[in-house]
Amino acid sequence: MTLAAATELAAATNENLANVSNTLIYSSMAVYTLAFFAYIAEWLFGSRSKVGRTAAALTATSGAKEAKAGPAVTVSKGGGTAVLERPAVVVRAASGSRDVPDGPGAHGGTEQGDLYGRIAISLTLLAFAVEAGGVLTRALSVERAPWGNMYEFNITFTTVAVGVYLALLVLKKNVRWLGLPLITTVLLDLGLAVTVLYTASDQLVPALHSYWLYIHVSTAIFCGAVFYVGAVSTILYLFKDSYENKLASGGKPGRFADSVLDRLPAAASLDKFAYRVNAAVFPLWTFTIIAGAIWAGDAWGRYWGWDPKETWSFITWVAYACYLHARATAGWKGRKAAYLALVAFGCWLFNYYGVNIFVSGKHSYADVGLGALQSVGF
Repeated sequence: MTLAAATELAAATNENLANVSNTLIYSSMAVYTLAFFAYIAEWLFGSRSKVGRTAAALTATSGAKEAKAGPAVTVSKGGGTAVLERPAVVVRAASGSRDVPDGPGAHGGTEQGDLYGRIAISLTLLAFAVEAGGVLTRALSVERAPWGNMYEFNITFTTVAVGVYLALLVLKKNVRWLGLPLITTVLLDLGLAVTVLYTASDQLVPALHSYWLYIHVSTAIFCGAVFYVGAVSTILYLFKDSYENKLASGGKPGRFADSVLDRLPAAASLDKFAYRVNAAVFPLWTFTIIAGAIWAGDAWGRYWGWDPKETWSFITWVAYACYLHARATAGWKGRKAAYLALVAFGCWLFNYYGVNIFVSGKHSYADVGLGALQSVGF
């Protein structure tokens, strides 16, 4: 076989792999859609918990009794009684004014809701495997790391985000409540990737041919996925905190809030979870910035030049550092710290989308447009 024929065969093989990757990504979106409806069914058919609605749950003394006894949730079926997992009881750390037990989760403590939830998780696992296959075949089609442009970054980011969720479930963490918002945003992100951000498989520009591409960008993707999980937890914390405050003051929440928020973990649990995941990944984000600086030194002959991407990465680091510091400061617990966490995640989102789309810099390797972006993810 001549060199020209071998080259042509390799190109055809790569094109076939790229098409397989596209098919797998679209297939994963279809399965994610089924998972989305299963999560909806979990919330709809799971009955509302009575735990968070009791007056005893909103007082410190009665809450302490609940903490010792641990409220059980039972379901009657066919004349028998099925006992489901007890909600954990936590002490509300933000205000210290009351103890509130965790809700039973999205399934609402019912067997039917739990069944739909298990179906949703199974579909999520299947979609994750299919999407991971799409990312892998994309990498094989270009014979490099699959995050050389915004499209590849998106499909890898959503895969990692779902992987983080599934890993938390494997670790026996009560994060079933995260499933619906996660899959909703994953579908939106993938829809944006395959329409607006799609880029045909191609080789990298010379500046990206470095082993730092595997180190720097992969850590940025993982950090973003964990920051996302923390941001969702923070948003739900704010809603749950308002719900608990309204109940404590004798108010009557709306029908939607009453049926949904009552099933979520207590505000203190959500707040603590968000803080822990953000604190856990912050050192890795620090390493990401340092790795990027080292790569910049190799590629451009300088470690730091206040390029827009470098600047916003540093702004994001400062914002999360302020959040973590605020959590250790007496006057900045609860809602104030939560707002700061959302500002920090907003900085990360702008660094991800805004800088790549609207700002030119050394991290942009072609004209930035909404039709075809050829900029490195991070």
